[in-house]
Amino acid sequence: MTEATGDGITCDVAVIGAGTAGLAAWDAATQAGARVALIERGPGGTTCARVGCMPSKLLIAAARAAHEARGAGLFGIEVPRVGVDGRAVMRRLRAERDRFVASVREGLSRIPEDLRIAGTARFTGPATLVVDGRLEVRAKAVVIATGSSPSLPPSLASVAGQVLTTDTLLEIEDLPESLAVIGAGPVGLEIAQAMTRLGVRVTVFDPAETIGGAIDPAVAACAETIIGREVDLRLRTEITGASAEGEGIRLCWRTGEESGSGTFARVLAAAGRPPNLSDLDLPRAGLALAETGRPSVDPRSLQCGTAPVFIAGDASHLRPVLHEASRQGRIAGRNAARFPAVEAVEPWPAFALVFSDPEMAALGRAFDSEAARDWLIGEVSFADQGRARVMGRNAGLARIYAEVDGRLIGAEMIGPGVEHLAHLLAVAIQEGWTAQHLLARPYYHPTLEEALTTALGEIAARAGGATPDSPRVSSPRPIR
Repeated sequence: MTEATGDGITCDVAVIGAGTAGLAAWDAATQAGARVALIERGPGGTTCARVGCMPSKLLIAAARAAHEARGAGLFGIEVPRVGVDGRAVMRRLRAERDRFVASVREGLSRIPEDLRIAGTARFTGPATLVVDGRLEVRAKAVVIATGSSPSLPPSLASVAGQVLTTDTLLEIEDLPESLAVIGAGPVGLEIAQAMTRLGVRVTVFDPAETIGGAIDPAVAACAETIIGREVDLRLRTEITGASAEGEGIRLCWRTGEESGSGTFARVLAAAGRPPNLSDLDLPRAGLALAETGRPSVDPRSLQCGTAPVFIAGDASHLRPVLHEASRQGRIAGRNAARFPAVEAVEPWPAFALVFSDPEMAALGRAFDSEAARDWLIGEVSFADQGRARVMGRNAGLARIYAEVDGRLIGAEMIGPGVEHLAHLLAVAIQEGWTAQHLLARPYYHPTLEEALTTALGEIAARAGGATPDSPRVSSPRPIR
């Protein structure tokens, strides 16, 4: 990779960041015939492979193994003792993580050495950059794909050096005796449940009303009940102070009018990942910034205003998930290569998963109490769903939303196998299918997918177009 020197580089497109979105942008712009420079300040390897999707799933996989061993008695299988070797868990996690990261870094070899630049870039004009204050990069268009970094709540500032983040958690040598997780969003929830199942005493704090980003009140209440059976959830709670106490951290909190405090071996800040934009000097690119410090972005073209600047992936903060980052990178890269002939692409339906157990999903249009007055809503409980009961995972609730004619527009759910059910619904929503159309597809028995037919059937019946020969597997709703 080229180090920043006093020389300059001229190219058609400059891509800042070599993560998922940046690499996708480089590929797309190159395929469009552009000469593309890639600027990366490190550490590289993509957020997903290094500190995000894959390492967290390794932790979840270890936790599920321990959980299933402890619960084997349900099936008449006796496991006398389940021991967790925390050091071994973390060693395997890092070893597999390093394999994923190495694979990503190997992919950089396809980029010409003279177009791979190591260093920190900032704008000096609409499409000109300087790297580490020395190397000038002159381009016709720029793609910003700088990713995101974990944020630290102000209440933890006094112990910032001792607080773990989602970037540093994976480097600990052993599992702690106790852990406070600040943030009950998707990442915080996944880690909290996994750590609990690995024998760590975990408490989750969040001022929000719900966990895992749930919005639908019925699904949110169901999720809090199910996850709360394992994890100590302190919702509607603010951290008011923190101080070092021995080798641990003492937290003070307030829930309504009540106050509390406790000491934890480790504290994890999982309260979000704002985009990495502050070092770019965006005003020099001619971009107007909102109070958040972010530029206005067209979600279809990913162009910032009318400037030759495009933004993709976590840096855009539109939908910070990998499949969106990859697609956004391709769109931004193509548009940068073709600038000013910019193409606006129809966005995919919103699609978010939480890999808790049971899993959570939200897709399409988010629940809105006012708009929902005009929706048709079908729901199904997993409490007595056949396949879920066979597996001993019979808990959860799915709610599917449709227009008055039965056209599917969104869903929110928690339950077993939800990652697969959500994919079916995402396709149906994107294709503009009605509940009647999806209900008429084949559903094998016994599968978790059959649960969808109950919710779809409710919508189809109310829309006046139920399919008589469609399979129906009813589930009593009161038990969740």
